[in-house]
Amino acid sequence: MPDTKRTATGVLGGLAGLVGLSAVAGVLITATVTPAIAVSGYAASSAITMFDNLPSVLEIDKLMLPTTLYTKNQDSGEWEEWTQFYDQNRSPVEFDEVAPVMYDAILSSEDPRYYQHGGVDLIGTTRAVLSNVQGGGETQGGSTISQQYVKNILVQRCEATAETEEEKQACWFEATTAAGTEGIQRKLQEMRYAIALEQRYSKNEIMLGYLNIANFGGTTYGIDAAAKRYFGVTAGELNLAQATTLAGIVQNPNTYRIDQPGNERNGADNGYALTKQRQQYVLSRLLDDGKITQEQYDELFDAPIEPNVTTPRTGCTAAAGGEYFCQYVRSVIENDPAFGETDEERREALRRGGLNVYTTIDWRLQNAANASMSTYAPTSVEGMKFGSTAVSIDNTTGKILAMSQNTRFDETITGDNNFSSIVFAGDRTYGGSRGFAAGSTFKLFTLVDWLEQGKSVREVLNGVNRAFPRMTNSCTGDWVNTENTTIGNFGRVPGYVGTPLQFTAASLNSGYLAMASELDLCDIANVATKMGVTTGDGEPITMGVANKVIGDDNISPIAMAGAYGTVANNGVYCQPRVIESVTDSDGNDVPLPERTCEQVLEPGVAATAAFALEGVMVGGGTGAQGNPFDGTPLIGKTGTHEELQTWLVESSTNVSTAVWAGNIEGGGDMFRNWHNGIQLSNLRYFIARDVQGAANSLFGGNPFPAPDNNLTRQVLRDLPNVVGQSIDQATATLRNAGFSVTVGEAVDSSEPEGVVAAQSPGAGRVAGGTSVTINPSNGQGISVPAVSGSLSAAISALRGAGFGNVSPGSCQQDENAGGGEQATGTNPAAGTLVNRNTAISVDYVSRNCGGGGGGGESPAPDSDSDG
Repeated sequence: MPDTKRTATGVLGGLAGLVGLSAVAGVLITATVTPAIAVSGYAASSAITMFDNLPSVLEIDKLMLPTTLYTKNQDSGEWEEWTQFYDQNRSPVEFDEVAPVMYDAILSSEDPRYYQHGGVDLIGTTRAVLSNVQGGGETQGGSTISQQYVKNILVQRCEATAETEEEKQACWFEATTAAGTEGIQRKLQEMRYAIALEQRYSKNEIMLGYLNIANFGGTTYGIDAAAKRYFGVTAGELNLAQATTLAGIVQNPNTYRIDQPGNERNGADNGYALTKQRQQYVLSRLLDDGKITQEQYDELFDAPIEPNVTTPRTGCTAAAGGEYFCQYVRSVIENDPAFGETDEERREALRRGGLNVYTTIDWRLQNAANASMSTYAPTSVEGMKFGSTAVSIDNTTGKILAMSQNTRFDETITGDNNFSSIVFAGDRTYGGSRGFAAGSTFKLFTLVDWLEQGKSVREVLNGVNRAFPRMTNSCTGDWVNTENTTIGNFGRVPGYVGTPLQFTAASLNSGYLAMASELDLCDIANVATKMGVTTGDGEPITMGVANKVIGDDNISPIAMAGAYGTVANNGVYCQPRVIESVTDSDGNDVPLPERTCEQVLEPGVAATAAFALEGVMVGGGTGAQGNPFDGTPLIGKTGTHEELQTWLVESSTNVSTAVWAGNIEGGGDMFRNWHNGIQLSNLRYFIARDVQGAANSLFGGNPFPAPDNNLTRQVLRDLPNVVGQSIDQATATLRNAGFSVTVGEAVDSSEPEGVVAAQSPGAGRVAGGTSVTINPSNGQGISVPAVSGSLSAAISALRGAGFGNVSPGSCQQDENAGGGEQATGTNPAAGTLVNRNTAISVDYVSRNCGGGGGGGESPAPDSDSDG
């Protein structure tokens, strides 16, 4: 067979007894000096050829290193280690960062001729090969430190692809306990690599590499992590007792580890007997090599092993006070393509990549949020799956500053509502939550679209609660209310004619539905998208039905805080982020997950939206209870989804805070459950007030810019003429046109009773929202007819027209008048609409109006006088 295919088994099959062993020994001797030197004899030549054809280049893979999360100490400005994630707990050190006594202990016990050989110790290896050739048992020792370094490199490479703990154990078993001819084959390859390593690296580099890669039991790897784990010191602080213990542990790590005091074979009760025996062996080797004195040996030989086991900070359970913030950071690393193209690459980046991740948490605000959450929100509520969270974001950068939650963090406990590992502030991808129905906080996007369409917040609309027959949606098709459904207002409020300013402050559903009916639902959805909002499942907002206007979709609190922060930040949307920067294990910058700040709203639109939202947080606004009233201007919006979810999102110009309290799932009533005397639906106010108050104290806030004059203009509308309509018809006509209506007293009219006889003001262009008074007809109105001829005939005509109280009026004397009295007019005048019981007088002309003068006396018709 070709030499390149020849194995140790094949070679040894052609060797016999001592000849074969001698050939192998010759290989070792010559290879230590130079593999090119031949040894006489066919078997030896074959062995050398085979040895030379084994792979010699062993690339030293980068060590598996923990990823470390850091937070900034706001007092000192220094970054401090927070917690780590790892498969192997390791903290690599430089050569001079290891106590010299540690090198002595390793060399004396593992490889006393380390600085004399070329990677292979002929004496020890020959003994091991002879044992293996004789057959049967486990592979014997004899490995130099260089060979052990090779073995650890190969084990780590194997473990890097292992998916289960069983596969990891198989890696170790194959590297250390292969028997028979397989053991010789592995040993020869190990030697070949070791010799090549010694030709490329210095002795000190190999020694340090070994101490940094070696396992010391469990997930503890490397001398520094071992020193910290077992004795609470660094590698440079190790004393003789500690160093000899660790030198013993590395020989069989999981047998000799001293962090399992309950272990029956090697625990506290028996003084870690197995480890003690191994330490005594190390001490004896040091004494034989003259590296310690007899006095030192005697002092430590029977002295007890005294561990000071220190549990490393690992995982988010160790991130005290910011567990859910930590979990969110972790989910970013595990899911964002910036950290790897596949799930496996991202998982390895987190647990093996040695990243240094500098987070955005501000402990001052985080502690304030934790304190408020602990004070007001219970960890669970009997009969419901209750949850609450508060998240604060720097509007100008997108940095998430704080994230608190009511539950206790745990990744293993299930079935107990007091515990959770889900980040309620996040979404399905980042944090594992699906978000929660946003309620009226979602009205923000209708308000912004209203302004982007050039409409004024002072325009008056009919916000009376009613069924809306259709809403335009150019993306998915119009929503048509085929069942004539009416969407109610909170508290069964009937609604009113008003402005977006009023609807926003009072959070009036019917008012916002009236606004949406004049917009395109597709445009509202697009506004939400550009302000960073998707559903909690990461899907785009679609606004397929009218209910979406008032917040039917599940949204993450982080997304809602970011959207309100956009308004407060003059229309600039900064994508929320929890990572300040990242470096690799060598200190080189690692590209961050892409996060941008972008102008998504015109400044005038943002300023006018803020103008409307300020009304929520003051006076009778629905969010006023959550205002700390510390002098910092705030915008905000409350949200309630049925009895299930409650929200308050508020923001200064600098920091936005979203608080949610509600049902994680299920249907518990937030308005009928209480905690410490506070209705659950009101918890949002107390928590938001505290958290935003702390943010205001730390980061301040400026007055919001003045609103756009055009977007706050008074809007004129056409006032229709409703005279002749029924009261109901006229009321509906006017309200639909955007006017409020008052029904006045009945007036005289020829119209049928109940029909509108008059309106004030009359039809024409008037200010939107003007109150219109309509007066119904009493059905008693008659128009005074024109009269002429004789006085008596005129009076008779008026009586015939329905007037019952008619009499002569004023007389105008005229000598030229013909005979008798002639009617000249009436009072009220002809054409006047009056009640039929109104007194009508008839004016006339006569030659003689008062007796004498030949004119005679004017009779008084219907007079009871007898002359």
